Amino acid sequence: MPTERIRNFCIIAHIDHGKSTLADRLLEKTDTITSREFRNQMLDDMDLERERGITIKASAVALKTVKDGKEYTLNLIDTPGHVDFNYEVSRSLGACEGALLLVDASQGVEAQTVANTYLAMEHNLTIIPVISKIDLPQSRPHDVLTEMEKTLGTAPEETLMVSAKTGQGIAEILDAVIERIPPPKGDPNVPLKALIFDSVYDEYRGVIIYLRIFDGSLKVGDEIYMIKTGRSFKVEEVGVFKPKMVVKECLATGEVGYCIANIKSIHNVKVGDTVTHKKNRTAEALPGYRQPIPMVYCGIYPANNADFHVLREALERLSLNDSSFTFEPETSQALGFGFRCGFLGLLHMEIIQERLERESNINIVQTAPNVTYEIVKTNNEVIRVDNPEKVPPLHEIEEFREPIVRASFVLPSEYVGTIMQFAEGRRGRYKSTEYLSERRAILTYELPLSEIIFDFFDKMKSATRGYGTLDYDLIGYESADLVKLDILVSGKRVDALSTIVHRKDTEIKGRKLVKKLKSEISRHLFEVVLQAAVGSKIIARETIRPIAKNVTAKCYGGDITRKRKLLEKQKEGKKRMKSIGNVEIPQKAFLSVLSVDE
Repeated sequence: MPTERIRNFCIIAHIDHGKSTLADRLLEKTDTITSREFRNQMLDDMDLERERGITIKASAVALKTVKDGKEYTLNLIDTPGHVDFNYEVSRSLGACEGALLLVDASQGVEAQTVANTYLAMEHNLTIIPVISKIDLPQSRPHDVLTEMEKTLGTAPEETLMVSAKTGQGIAEILDAVIERIPPPKGDPNVPLKALIFDSVYDEYRGVIIYLRIFDGSLKVGDEIYMIKTGRSFKVEEVGVFKPKMVVKECLATGEVGYCIANIKSIHNVKVGDTVTHKKNRTAEALPGYRQPIPMVYCGIYPANNADFHVLREALERLSLNDSSFTFEPETSQALGFGFRCGFLGLLHMEIIQERLERESNINIVQTAPNVTYEIVKTNNEVIRVDNPEKVPPLHEIEEFREPIVRASFVLPSEYVGTIMQFAEGRRGRYKSTEYLSERRAILTYELPLSEIIFDFFDKMKSATRGYGTLDYDLIGYESADLVKLDILVSGKRVDALSTIVHRKDTEIKGRKLVKKLKSEISRHLFEVVLQAAVGSKIIARETIRPIAKNVTAKCYGGDITRKRKLLEKQKEGKKRMKSIGNVEIPQKAFLSVLSVDE
């Protein structure tokens, strides 16, 4: 296929604006799949994606279409819409020349619509604006057209109207992709230069790399060289996605496909690396991707300590497929050996946990998530803390800094006051209000990240009856009056239950937390004391009463001293048990830190 007849594009939009449904219609319209093979969310391979109705991983597929008697290859990449998977979107954009910007005809411009548009602009992509779901009775395409023009700067005459459900406007999209999106600019006669934009691990075939060819070509038998890892391999198979893997003799300039080269170790592949020929190497590597910064951390431990190595292998396989996820070994006094894992957000953390349990069949214990803090010590040393356990003693802390985000709320204008009150209750600072139309507004606040990672999104959705959306960006660290809140169970500090809170909230959160733990931890044969402490100061206490056994039940009548002797014996036994007994803390208790505000 000549390079001038190849188009590489992706679909970007806010969550649930119809990206996967549009991808399904494009697959049907171009006869890429037969009606017998078709199912909804065709490009969403994971069960988790279909169950939740969201896209988690970007997927690639090669479409063939004919225009003016010429055959064209359209390489489509379907991307996620949730803010936590923004990194997946940026990786997809790096492999494309154009993007379909999808906006729901009833919902209008949302927070992620704006964020994804700016991402596409940063990558200098040709943007084709599309208004979807025009068949719905509540659709308002003309109002949305005005919103898009005002917020995104799109031209109304260039905006396409489609309904992926009925198939209306699909042919116009294919024509627009061919006419408006430029073909790849690469040179087929220079050394190979290809970008790895994703990879997966296959137990039988090793690591399969997904790549976009920028210059040169790649065929079976070639010796390839990875510039970042410095490893070389012999190509065994190349091909394209339709959407299943289809073998080809060669991947030419501008094409998107996969390569299998007997890569056994997942450490030999890095997403964003440049692939070239071993003997005839390219002069310079591609810029690759900016390494994502994890926003949320939590501890993941095997429920059975013998599964530690199985958990490590499972995490390594996941990190190959999702390079925005990081992990490193750590030890907890309460939970033993495990890993400190970094995520882009709370949904990202939830998805990783579910994938671990499903794909690797491991029972895990997960600690409450927290954000990364900066601490200036009294000796002027600045340290980054991603685990409350690493917080130095109070007398060594000069300044405690927390991450601040700029949050943009897109919501109906009647809920502006409600969200302002809600954001200010979470230590937010008001920045601006911008009206998209008479009925919709963008509200901007600066908030501590720790205040929004737990239940903020759910409560914001409830407050706006589901119509509000949120997007946020990290803008830096600011000094705050923060302290470490410890939990003691029977006098022993449980490191996995420690949290970092604002000083003014310590007593309220401490009381709520020990009360919540009291309901989660079952009664033992001895008294269990739960305490919340800041440094050496106890600020809250709850007591779990022991299970009582009536040891005098068999004594019917007789001397009272017999009963007293039995009760004293029981008392001594409970005292001894309390000093040597272990308190069992269930998995739910470690996550109860999240629900203390309920």
